[in-house]
Amino acid sequence: MKDIDIARASKMAPVTSIAKKINTGENDLQLIGKYKAKLPLSLIDDKKVKENNLILVTAISPTPAGEGKTTMSIGLNEGLNKIGKQSTVVLREPSLGPVFGIKGGATGGGYAQVIPMEDINLHFTGDFSAIEKAHNLLSALVDNNIQSKTRSLNIDPRTVVWKRVMDMNDRALRNVVIGLGGTGSGMPRETGFDITAASEIMAILCLANSLEDLKNRLGNIFIGFTMDRKPIYARDLNAQGAMATLMKDAILPNLVQTLEGNPAIIHGGPFANIAQGTNSVIATKMGLSLSDYVVTEAGFGCDLGAEKFLDIKCQSAGLSPKAIVLVATVRALKYHGGVGLNDLNMPNVGAVIKGLENMEKHLENIAQFGLKPVVAINSFVSDTEEEHKAILEHCEKIGVTAVVAEVWAKGGEGAVELAKKVVEVVESCDKPFTPIYQWDSPVEEKIKKVATKIYGAASVEYTAKAKADLRKIQKLNLTHLPVCIAKTQKSLSDDPKLLGRPRDFVITVREIEIAAGAGFLVPITGNMMRMPGLPATPSAEHIDIDKDGNISGLF
Repeated sequence: MKDIDIARASKMAPVTSIAKKINTGENDLQLIGKYKAKLPLSLIDDKKVKENNLILVTAISPTPAGEGKTTMSIGLNEGLNKIGKQSTVVLREPSLGPVFGIKGGATGGGYAQVIPMEDINLHFTGDFSAIEKAHNLLSALVDNNIQSKTRSLNIDPRTVVWKRVMDMNDRALRNVVIGLGGTGSGMPRETGFDITAASEIMAILCLANSLEDLKNRLGNIFIGFTMDRKPIYARDLNAQGAMATLMKDAILPNLVQTLEGNPAIIHGGPFANIAQGTNSVIATKMGLSLSDYVVTEAGFGCDLGAEKFLDIKCQSAGLSPKAIVLVATVRALKYHGGVGLNDLNMPNVGAVIKGLENMEKHLENIAQFGLKPVVAINSFVSDTEEEHKAILEHCEKIGVTAVVAEVWAKGGEGAVELAKKVVEVVESCDKPFTPIYQWDSPVEEKIKKVATKIYGAASVEYTAKAKADLRKIQKLNLTHLPVCIAKTQKSLSDDPKLLGRPRDFVITVREIEIAAGAGFLVPITGNMMRMPGLPATPSAEHIDIDKDGNISGLF
């Protein structure tokens, strides 16, 4: 059965009964139909947040074959509940770009899914729409002020860095010219569109602690400069109040359920290669307030999502996970071992062993944070016992716990052993993690520490543009912000072709963007795009709906 068939065949419980499992009454819910609800921020209990147990799921460097991080997060949550632990999975919301582009859905897979699958993958509760509207409102206010003759801030249109967004992969909108059509249509200038998941407002939503904090962060968004080189922020346009108003419901986390009827909180969806790649601080704190265990995930590999989760999100919010689960697959290890995409289902123990160096680097990175990992081997039907044995023996040799998990085929039952091992690690954790850098360090030092310690680079180089950006950051007194490095997810380096564990490479910082509202700097390496394009055969071509409203093609 396809994922959508499995999801549709399941019997969903009313969200009110799911809420009871986390001791939340119907009067506390903002119901959206029968199976979805918003959770009020008043339910967050800071004492419980500190007391309860946070588990982060991350992965080795991702491949086109997919590693199943979300599937493993959901499966582990089911497994924890099966062994008697009160656990909630806290995830990101899918973006329509990947849904209609390559992935065709992002709610787990097989018998480890969150439901209602179709709703979550499509418009869900309207959070992405609210982010998009708030972002584009600011864009409209910027251009309106440039056009104004009576209330002008004297913005230099050549310096405006704030683009527009839409939640779709549309490469034709990456670079556009606006304001054509005469003096009544605005000032002509070059700009473009990013995908909504790449919006700074998405990052702000996922780092805000309250509605007031959200509004303050929105006001801190850097726009550009005036003609006499004074910085302009969203607060100078009095934009933050209206933007926060548009997001009054979007700031509330969403409660849904897993296939096995356990609670799932889904909120926010920044990408990890260009943003912090984790769900919201509010959602994570909500989960920790309402359950003893929280399983959450960070996008792409440990070098991206996990590093940003720890160095940015956890540092900002005062969180600290007690265990990290590193997802690996036989297919991904073979890919990093030199096997082509079309041959990944063929047995090849030698390639698995060769690819283990990629996994080993990510394990070293987890150790640098002072945390103990558990390797979860996400089992696929094409795997062989010999291939699993090679991974397990290697992990035993280096002193790391590893478990084969069959969550896709068996749901929580396939994660029982994994859940037990994770609980052992959680119960043995007696201190918070150690960040890779301190926020008050110089910007270059922060970048160097991530590049050399986490990526394994030999050094970092800066283009002339990046050096100019460093001077601008110094002038704006923003050097204290953490760094959210934009880098390809396909390699530990900034070259997507360097698979496995590249060594002695140089990271080149092309430019550094300022996300003052979100509260971080974005050093950009390689050829990073904030507006993806559709593949030659997009998933949208296979998605359909029949006369009775039944959707197909969401995998």
